[in-house]
Amino acid sequence: MQIYEELQARGLIAQVTDEPQIRDLINNGGARFYIGFDPTADSLHVGHFMALCLMKRLQMAGNKPVVLVGGGTAHIGDPSGRTDMRSMMTTEIIEHNSECFRKQMERFIEFGEGKAVMVNNADWLLNLNYVEMLRDVGACFSVNNMLRAECYKQRMEKGLSFLEFNYMIMQAYDFLYLHNNLGCNMQFGGDDQWSNMLAGTDLIRRKTGKDAFAMTITLLLNSEGKKMGKTQKGAVWLDPNKTTPFEFFQYWRNVDDADVMKCIRMLTFISLEEIAEMENWADNRINEKKEVLAFELTKLVHGEEEAVKAREASHALFSGVGDDSNMPTTEIDAADAENGIGIMDLMMTCKLTASKGEARRLIQQGGVSVNGEKVTSIDLVITKEQLTEGVKIKKGKKVFHKAVVK
Repeated sequence: MQIYEELQARGLIAQVTDEPQIRDLINNGGARFYIGFDPTADSLHVGHFMALCLMKRLQMAGNKPVVLVGGGTAHIGDPSGRTDMRSMMTTEIIEHNSECFRKQMERFIEFGEGKAVMVNNADWLLNLNYVEMLRDVGACFSVNNMLRAECYKQRMEKGLSFLEFNYMIMQAYDFLYLHNNLGCNMQFGGDDQWSNMLAGTDLIRRKTGKDAFAMTITLLLNSEGKKMGKTQKGAVWLDPNKTTPFEFFQYWRNVDDADVMKCIRMLTFISLEEIAEMENWADNRINEKKEVLAFELTKLVHGEEEAVKAREASHALFSGVGDDSNMPTTEIDAADAENGIGIMDLMMTCKLTASKGEARRLIQQGGVSVNGEKVTSIDLVITKEQLTEGVKIKKGKKVFHKAVVK
């Protein structure tokens, strides 16, 4: 099976502009494609995960990735999928975030001579002459067509700023620039980007008379991917300092049963033959499937050693035995623990809740356990001796944390 057909079999392709040409380019290693990442944080998260895996798959098949970091477009903010305007970031923050992105992407994509390249659209967008840009590129865009684009529709009722309205033109110009200067012939993105991507292919064809293609990847990168990138504690980051390998493992270990095989197909590099066998496993092996998913993705992001540690820590949680040293842990000052710590205060210290009110509700609803025993009183005090040995707190069904005196 060739790579384009494999992408289809894994359920990754949503829509394409010119399928015969795209199929031929990808299968023969002729795609010089780009995917854009706006550096709106100092870490990538699981919402970006599918794009990174896609770039890796295509590079392994001989195609050339161009990673576009949106240091320029980040000054505007993409309105796609937004109900409000993004906050403005300084140039310094954007540059810092861009460098963080590169370090994380190197785990997925091989950069170097004849391999993948990373570019920053700040290098060309920030130096544009406004009037020249309007005359050269703005004349190619129909405002009527732009207003019909899905990426703008949901913002029209609440108000779409002229600043954000320009985002489509900036993204289209990126494709034109990359086509003219790096030979890019294809753009990939989520299907919420379809309008912007079509604008880019149309701009290239109008300005150069040459073909350029767009292909969107489906599902996890878009609405579901954005949902998957969030937990009760916030985003699931690829940076281990923001989301530990254990927490990353547990996130995937706890995906909904209905999503497990879909995630395995789309995100792991397990062969389709092995996946077909797994689909025939008995229903009572669902947790085994989840563990395969969690291990493979943790290995991909954090390396095999950390994946093994996370798996062992997970086993320790559910069996009550084994090594729990890799469990998320908060160290308590001995002086603060001298007279013991109330369970609600301890949960706040461990950042399991944002307030005592939230902690109280969880306890009263039976959603908190300490060392395997359900907490039945909000007045429970955890002693210094207990904390010296280490106390395991369970919040709900999926969140585990350890508190220990340092």
